[in-house]
Amino acid sequence: MRRTLRYLVALVVALVLAAALGTLVPRPLWPAAARGEGMRHILVLKNPIHTDIAVPLDDGVRRRFAFLADAALPIDAPEARYIVFGWGGRAFYLETPTWSELKAAPVLKALTLDASVMHVDVAGAIKEPHPDVAGFDIDEAHFAALLDYIAASFRQGPDGPMVIKNGGYSTFDRFYEAKGHFNALVGCNTWTAAGLRVAGLRTGLWNPLPVSLGWSLRLYN
Repeated sequence: MRRTLRYLVALVVALVLAAALGTLVPRPLWPAAARGEGMRHILVLKNPIHTDIAVPLDDGVRRRFAFLADAALPIDAPEARYIVFGWGGRAFYLETPTWSELKAAPVLKALTLDASVMHVDVAGAIKEPHPDVAGFDIDEAHFAALLDYIAASFRQGPDGPMVIKNGGYSTFDRFYEAKGHFNALVGCNTWTAAGLRVAGLRTGLWNPLPVSLGWSLRLYN
């Protein structure tokens, strides 16, 4: 019993140290140089356990993600301002539309190993400043690289990205099959952090939680 307790304490201490170092050590170590002209304003949206990337809608973005319209997502609606992208565990995402519907099985899969999905939402104007919204200006070249990163996260079928039938929480969002597997170490927030680094921003070395990602973004950008 004592040995088990010591093991659990050591594990908790190791995770806390890893999270602290993951926040305080920047990645990359040096700021990225601007690669092009122009400026795009992207958003990072967060809740207590999850982060998304919101990209501003224009004709180029609509063409790049035209397959979303095939799933009846209203990307051409006049009031649509952003497409919001998130990557996460399949069981948790699909089976937990609200906190009141939280179940043990999806949580266990999220902590161990699960298939992944992309969640796509179409949003109107998003209020800034807001505690759960962080905005960043990036140049056109990094914006294009971010779109490439997001597009590459969708798993492709014979006809392109594979929408999950009967998935989604409303008429404004859909789920798609995604590349990669989800677990407690490589999760939704590490996906967001990797995308932000592609976009020329600096994050922590390892940011498994929204709070640590937010701290590192404020420290280094």
